[in-house]
Amino acid sequence: MKIGFIGLGNMGAPMAANLVKAGHDVIGFDVAGATAEGASVAKSAAEAATGADVVITMLPSGAILRDVADQIIPAMTNGAVFLDCSTVDVDSARAVAEQAQAAGLSALDAPVSGGVGGAAGGTLTFMVGGDDTGFAKAAPLFEVMGQKAVHCGPSGNGQAAKICNNMILGVTMIATCEAFALADKLGLAREAMFDVVSTSSGYSWSMNAYCPAPGVGPQSPADNGYLPGFAAELMLKDLGLSQQAADAADADTPMGAAALELYKRFVEDEDGRGKDFSAMLPRFEKRARS
Repeated sequence: MKIGFIGLGNMGAPMAANLVKAGHDVIGFDVAGATAEGASVAKSAAEAATGADVVITMLPSGAILRDVADQIIPAMTNGAVFLDCSTVDVDSARAVAEQAQAAGLSALDAPVSGGVGGAAGGTLTFMVGGDDTGFAKAAPLFEVMGQKAVHCGPSGNGQAAKICNNMILGVTMIATCEAFALADKLGLAREAMFDVVSTSSGYSWSMNAYCPAPGVGPQSPADNGYLPGFAAELMLKDLGLSQQAADAADADTPMGAAALELYKRFVEDEDGRGKDFSAMLPRFEKRARS
């Protein structure tokens, strides 16, 4: 396929490079001048979109997505697929989809899980909202860039799935870190704690696959000085999106709201910016009960 790829940051560049390696004709554009290995370079977002079978965007916010959509939709070919892999608010995803569909395009919102490692390794999971025709056309690209793509329903449902998933992740990571800090103060060895919880009812991805305690469980950012895998400020962004959606849907999410406030404090007031989201553990280690 001929693919336009807009947004060649830490996630977008390796995703685009994997498409090139799979034999697709990729032309990329990034406002900061970043490039992807093997991809041609466009002078503008509209140039990257012109004549493309699929245009993929990987952008930092809903406002930027809306702006880029205004630039590229008029340049896209009727019947092409607008595949947005950004993590943005549901309202922006649905507004852009409506705009694309009115122009004769298929629109997919397909945020990803798996981080920079998954982008480089082609092992991302895509949570996809949008029409069946677009999903079928994009399926071969999902197979190159990831290991799984789940069609979650109409436009906006991919974003809904992502923010619900990451709300769970933020809450369970905080609970996991709190539990390790409590175990320390009760004199329970971390390895014993892990051995029990990882095979008991406290089992979670945060404990079993991404343990926040250094030297315990599989290798994780905790073993690398909490350099991100998934930065705390990105978790803050996703929790903010979850609470924005909860407000709009009139959904009661007290744990999600509490997680948002804790990560906000951690990132903005407690030197958490630039650290992995699991660095909540050393935060709790240093704190007494308030």
